[in-house]
Amino acid sequence: MTLAATYAAPRKEVGPLTGLPLLIASIAIAAGNFLVVLDSTITNVSVPTIAGALGVSSNQGTWVITSYSVAEAITVPLTGWLAKRFGAQRVFITCYVSFAIMSVFCGISTSLGMLIFGRILLGLVGGPIMPLAQTMLLRIFPPKQATMAIVLFSMTTLIGPIAGPILGGVICDNAGWPWIFFVTAPFALIGGAVLFTVLRGQPDPKVKAKVDTVGLSLLIVWIGALQILLDEGRDQDWFASPEIRLLAIVAGLGFLSFLIWVLNEKDPIVDLRIFANRGFAAAAATYSLGFAAFFSTIVIIPLWLQQNMGYTATLAGYATGIMGILAVLSAPMVGKATEKFDPRLIASLGFVGLGLINASRMGFNSDITFGQMAIPTLLYGPCMVMFFIPLSGLTVSTVGPEQQANAAGLANFMRTIGGAFATSLVQTAWSDAGRRSQTELAGAMVHGSRALDTFQASGMSYQRAVSTLDDIVQSQSTMLGTLKVFGMVTVAFFGAAILIWFAPKPKSPIALGGGH
Repeated sequence: MTLAATYAAPRKEVGPLTGLPLLIASIAIAAGNFLVVLDSTITNVSVPTIAGALGVSSNQGTWVITSYSVAEAITVPLTGWLAKRFGAQRVFITCYVSFAIMSVFCGISTSLGMLIFGRILLGLVGGPIMPLAQTMLLRIFPPKQATMAIVLFSMTTLIGPIAGPILGGVICDNAGWPWIFFVTAPFALIGGAVLFTVLRGQPDPKVKAKVDTVGLSLLIVWIGALQILLDEGRDQDWFASPEIRLLAIVAGLGFLSFLIWVLNEKDPIVDLRIFANRGFAAAAATYSLGFAAFFSTIVIIPLWLQQNMGYTATLAGYATGIMGILAVLSAPMVGKATEKFDPRLIASLGFVGLGLINASRMGFNSDITFGQMAIPTLLYGPCMVMFFIPLSGLTVSTVGPEQQANAAGLANFMRTIGGAFATSLVQTAWSDAGRRSQTELAGAMVHGSRALDTFQASGMSYQRAVSTLDDIVQSQSTMLGTLKVFGMVTVAFFGAAILIWFAPKPKSPIALGGGH
């Protein structure tokens, strides 16, 4: 009997999960979220290897990342409609098992076209898993343990993108690029099977909802155009490229058309009316800005370490990943705090802490050791948990139970778009700041000839001396560019610390199912 047929058969509903079944179900749901988030970054450091193995250029190879992110960005905001039409539990398990199948398909790909097609399918089935993981964890846990559900969701969402580059580099270097995809397949298949068994008989309400084909088409057009613009803009010199200008026009007109349509459609594919809820709008906007600033540091620090400090991709991943140590250890304490104190205060303090840490990073120099860099990176963990857990709860606690799937989908969509903007813009800002710093350093170097004489006196040839001096200038300009980006991220974190206060005070620290 097929999965669909089994679900269609009459079922005897059972009581809420407790004890071991609850523990198993929560781990399986959280693991699904972790695998999807992990897959968004696990290929980042492996693109050159994949491109070489498939006989294409590295620029063509980046479509392995782009295709997944575009497909994922399209299906994340559809989560509310999918859950309403087919049932959150059915959609989650179906996507979970499909994720395993598509992962194997990607691993056995023999051409770039085949791999890109597989990554598109992988993104389409993976997108709904993220917001539905949040919804389902809140559904299976009793209200008094809702904070534990938020902690589980938050930790898998935070650790996934950190672990991705590390695991991707290690697996690619030691087992080959197909295993980047093969390694997730058994976990997804087992997780889906476990949930199908444990959740059997649990209520999974659904209602009739027509397919808004116009809204869906407009959604695909504007999100696809925007995501490709963000992924390709830096390499195409942004609006100097006709292709990027065309994508910007398509994305802008598509978004306006989509906005007009869904706000006037009786049963839209994505219900944007939820943004009329001030609590949700403020929490989701803060969520997006905070995650964009956080993701900027995940992007820029490994780049700086590899290009300026001589780190390997794997070592750079370790240098970034150590923030997860204290994040995991502090998560239960932060979760308990959200039950007793105003979550806006906890999130704001977390943002301030992250801002201060990045401000301290503006004192870094090219002589900094791994140990000196480790302390602020370790402290990053508790601070990012302090903003992520409260905001994950606030985005769904300000709406009614029937709107939680839609709220989770839209909040996660804004987080995804925030990360996409951060990835593109921070790399552009970093490169531009580095070039400006290089020009300023070269113009201010009044003793350049004396430095060349010193190098030559030590036994270097003139060409070698010029090359050495050029390397020093480039290294220092890259360092200065990195410090300027840290300054920009600092401002963004402080802005998020203020923005969260536009949300109304919750009736209780995390009042799931409440409304404002």
